Amino acid sequence: MSHQKWSDDQEYLSYVQDLLDQPAVQKLANYTQHHHSTRLDHSISVSYRSYLLGKKWHLNVRALARAGLLHDLFYYDWRVTKFSLGTHAYVHPRIALRNAEKLTDLSAMEKDIIIKHMWGATLGMPKYKETVVVSLVDDYAAVDEYLMPQLHKLAHPFHRLEHAHE
Repeated sequence: MSHQKWSDDQEYLSYVQDLLDQPAVQKLANYTQHHHSTRLDHSISVSYRSYLLGKKWHLNVRALARAGLLHDLFYYDWRVTKFSLGTHAYVHPRIALRNAEKLTDLSAMEKDIIIKHMWGATLGMPKYKETVVVSLVDDYAAVDEYLMPQLHKLAHPFHRLEHAHE
Protein backbone atom coordinates (compact mmCIF):
# COMPACT_ATOMS: atom_id res chain seq x y z
CA MET A 1 0.00 0.00 0.00
CA SER A 2 1.05 3.57 -0.60
CA HIS A 3 2.72 5.47 2.21
CA GLN A 4 1.38 8.78 0.94
CA LYS A 5 -0.43 10.80 3.58
CA TRP A 6 -4.18 11.06 2.94
CA SER A 7 -4.09 14.86 3.14
CA ASP A 8 -1.56 14.99 0.27
CA ASP A 9 -3.52 12.62 -1.98
CA GLN A 10 -5.34 14.90 -4.42
CA GLU A 11 -7.43 12.14 -5.97
CA TYR A 12 -8.64 10.97 -2.55
CA LEU A 13 -9.41 14.55 -1.51
CA SER A 14 -11.41 15.08 -4.71
CA TYR A 15 -13.82 12.43 -3.41
CA VAL A 16 -14.10 13.52 0.24
CA GLN A 17 -13.16 17.20 0.62
CA ASP A 18 -16.80 18.36 0.46
CA LEU A 19 -17.58 15.99 3.34
CA LEU A 20 -14.50 16.94 5.35
CA ASP A 21 -15.59 20.59 5.07
CA GLN A 22 -18.91 19.80 6.76
CA PRO A 23 -19.18 20.79 10.46
CA ALA A 24 -21.15 17.55 11.04
CA VAL A 25 -18.08 15.54 9.97
CA GLN A 26 -15.55 17.76 11.78
CA LYS A 27 -17.62 17.33 14.98
CA LEU A 28 -16.43 13.68 15.03
CA ALA A 29 -13.09 15.02 16.33
CA ASN A 30 -14.85 15.61 19.68
CA TYR A 31 -15.52 11.91 20.26
CA THR A 32 -13.08 9.23 21.36
CA GLN A 33 -13.41 6.11 19.26
CA HIS A 34 -11.03 3.31 20.30
CA HIS A 35 -9.51 4.84 23.44
CA HIS A 36 -6.52 6.30 21.58
CA SER A 37 -8.16 7.88 18.53
CA THR A 38 -10.93 10.31 17.73
CA ARG A 39 -13.91 9.19 15.68
CA LEU A 40 -12.78 11.59 12.93
CA ASP A 41 -9.27 10.09 12.83
CA HIS A 42 -10.77 6.60 12.79
CA SER A 43 -13.21 7.49 9.99
CA ILE A 44 -10.46 9.05 7.85
CA SER A 45 -8.27 6.00 8.46
CA VAL A 46 -11.02 3.59 7.38
CA SER A 47 -11.88 5.79 4.42
CA TYR A 48 -8.33 6.18 3.13
CA ARG A 49 -7.27 2.57 3.68
CA SER A 50 -10.44 1.37 1.92
CA TYR A 51 -9.82 3.80 -0.94
CA LEU A 52 -6.23 2.54 -1.37
CA LEU A 53 -7.38 -1.09 -1.43
CA GLY A 54 -10.09 -0.13 -3.90
CA LYS A 55 -7.50 1.40 -6.24
CA LYS A 56 -5.40 -1.76 -6.03
CA TRP A 57 -8.38 -4.05 -6.66
CA HIS A 58 -10.18 -1.83 -9.23
CA LEU A 59 -13.26 -1.24 -7.06
CA ASN A 60 -15.46 1.84 -6.70
CA VAL A 61 -12.96 4.13 -4.96
CA ARG A 62 -15.39 7.03 -4.69
CA ALA A 63 -17.93 4.92 -2.76
CA LEU A 64 -15.17 3.43 -0.59
CA ALA A 65 -13.75 6.86 0.28
CA ARG A 66 -17.07 8.58 0.95
CA ALA A 67 -18.93 5.78 2.76
CA GLY A 68 -15.76 4.90 4.66
CA LEU A 69 -15.63 8.46 5.94
CA LEU A 70 -19.33 8.45 6.90
CA HIS A 71 -19.63 4.93 8.34
CA ASP A 72 -19.44 6.11 11.99
CA LEU A 73 -21.26 9.45 11.68
CA PHE A 74 -22.87 9.41 15.13
CA TYR A 75 -22.45 11.60 18.20
CA TYR A 76 -22.51 9.63 21.42
CA ASP A 77 -20.06 7.62 23.51
CA TRP A 78 -20.91 4.03 22.58
CA ARG A 79 -19.34 2.76 25.82
CA VAL A 80 -21.89 4.76 27.87
CA THR A 81 -25.03 5.26 25.78
CA LYS A 82 -27.24 2.18 25.44
CA PHE A 83 -30.33 1.71 23.29
CA SER A 84 -33.44 -0.37 23.86
CA LEU A 85 -33.66 -1.00 20.09
CA GLY A 86 -30.56 -3.20 20.06
CA THR A 87 -26.82 -3.27 20.47
CA HIS A 88 -24.49 -0.47 19.43
CA ALA A 89 -23.33 -2.70 16.54
CA TYR A 90 -26.92 -2.80 15.25
CA VAL A 91 -28.01 0.78 16.04
CA HIS A 92 -25.08 3.01 15.11
CA PRO A 93 -24.92 2.14 11.39
CA ARG A 94 -28.57 3.18 11.09
CA ILE A 95 -27.90 6.45 12.91
CA ALA A 96 -24.81 7.03 10.74
CA LEU A 97 -26.82 6.43 7.58
CA ARG A 98 -29.55 8.84 8.64
CA ASN A 99 -26.95 11.49 9.50
CA ALA A 100 -25.05 10.91 6.23
CA GLU A 101 -28.26 11.28 4.18
CA LYS A 102 -28.68 14.76 5.69
CA LEU A 103 -25.24 15.78 4.34
CA THR A 104 -25.11 14.35 0.85
CA ASP A 105 -26.82 12.20 -1.73
CA LEU A 106 -25.74 8.59 -1.30
CA SER A 107 -25.58 5.86 -3.92
CA ALA A 108 -27.09 2.44 -3.22
CA MET A 109 -23.55 1.13 -2.72
CA GLU A 110 -22.66 3.87 -0.22
CA LYS A 111 -25.83 3.15 1.75
CA ASP A 112 -25.00 -0.58 1.80
CA ILE A 113 -21.45 0.15 3.00
CA ILE A 114 -22.65 2.35 5.87
CA ILE A 115 -25.55 0.17 7.03
CA LYS A 116 -23.60 -3.12 6.81
CA HIS A 117 -20.12 -2.07 7.91
CA MET A 118 -20.58 -4.11 11.10
CA TRP A 119 -21.10 -7.27 9.04
CA GLY A 120 -20.12 -10.23 11.16
CA ALA A 121 -21.39 -8.54 14.33
CA THR A 122 -24.72 -8.01 12.56
CA LEU A 123 -26.65 -10.21 10.15
CA GLY A 124 -27.14 -8.01 7.08
CA MET A 125 -25.16 -9.55 4.21
CA PRO A 126 -23.05 -7.12 2.16
CA LYS A 127 -24.35 -6.61 -1.37
CA TYR A 128 -21.04 -5.32 -2.77
CA LYS A 129 -17.32 -6.14 -2.55
CA GLU A 130 -16.83 -2.56 -1.37
CA THR A 131 -19.01 -3.22 1.68
CA VAL A 132 -16.83 -6.17 2.65
CA VAL A 133 -13.70 -4.04 2.21
CA VAL A 134 -14.94 -1.27 4.53
CA SER A 135 -16.16 -3.80 7.08
CA LEU A 136 -12.77 -5.57 7.20
CA VAL A 137 -10.78 -2.32 7.14
CA ASP A 138 -12.95 -1.01 10.00
CA ASP A 139 -12.13 -4.13 12.03
CA TYR A 140 -8.43 -3.78 11.23
CA ALA A 141 -8.44 -0.07 12.13
CA ALA A 142 -10.19 -0.74 15.44
CA VAL A 143 -7.57 -3.32 16.42
CA ASP A 144 -4.73 -1.10 15.17
CA GLU A 145 -6.03 1.98 17.02
CA TYR A 146 -6.66 0.16 20.28
CA LEU A 147 -4.01 -2.55 20.40
CA MET A 148 -0.93 -0.81 19.00
CA PRO A 149 -0.86 1.96 21.66
CA GLN A 150 -1.45 -0.72 24.33
CA LEU A 151 1.47 -2.78 23.02
CA HIS A 152 3.62 0.35 22.87
CA LYS A 153 2.75 1.08 26.51
CA LEU A 154 3.70 -2.47 27.47
CA ALA A 155 7.04 -2.26 25.68
CA HIS A 156 7.79 1.28 26.80
CA PRO A 157 8.65 0.51 30.49
CA PHE A 158 11.26 -2.00 29.37
CA HIS A 159 12.72 0.52 26.97
CA ARG A 160 13.05 3.03 29.84
CA LEU A 161 14.71 0.41 32.08
CA GLU A 162 17.29 -0.40 29.41
CA HIS A 163 18.32 3.25 29.15
CA ALA A 164 18.19 3.99 32.89
CA HIS A 165 21.64 2.52 33.40
CA GLU A 166 23.36 4.50 30.65
